Amino acid sequence: MYLLELAQLKDTAKYYAIIKAAKEFQREQGFIQWTDDYPNESTIRDDIKANKGYVLTADNDIAGYMCVDFSGEPAYADIDGEWNTEMPYAVVHRMAFSERYRGKGLSSTALILVENLCLSKGVKGIRADTGFQNARMQHILEKSGFSKCGVIVLQGSGKLAYDKKL
Repeated sequence: MYLLELAQLKDTAKYYAIIKAAKEFQREQGFIQWTDDYPNESTIRDDIKANKGYVLTADNDIAGYMCVDFSGEPAYADIDGEWNTEMPYAVVHRMAFSERYRGKGLSSTALILVENLCLSKGVKGIRADTGFQNARMQHILEKSGFSKCGVIVLQGSGKLAYDKKL
């Protein structure tokens, strides 16, 4: 059974280990979306303190980490394209899974749980972005019903922008 729960500060190092392994996996796939400096342990700690760090658990085991932010993303205000969703919306950032759970379809499960979380809060839209070379994440988003909306600039580089109406 999979659950999406608020992440706990005491497990920050475990979440960061998942992020760090995901950075290495990206490099093995031939691209760099997350740099050596970002996201870092401080990013994860800040997520948790702001109640936007979430952990996906599988029978009480940490399977993944992500940020689900209900306060919006300022970079999304300027899009080369057009969003299908309006405020309020949730943003999914920094979604990564433990190596033990990679390749088991957990991305789709996690996004369904995010959708349920959004609906429980009366939020009817989700937005996300990913790098141009991150074909895996593009596939996951499209398979999960997200639409490609255009290009945004986040942290100094262009990213493909996606959203989904709930």
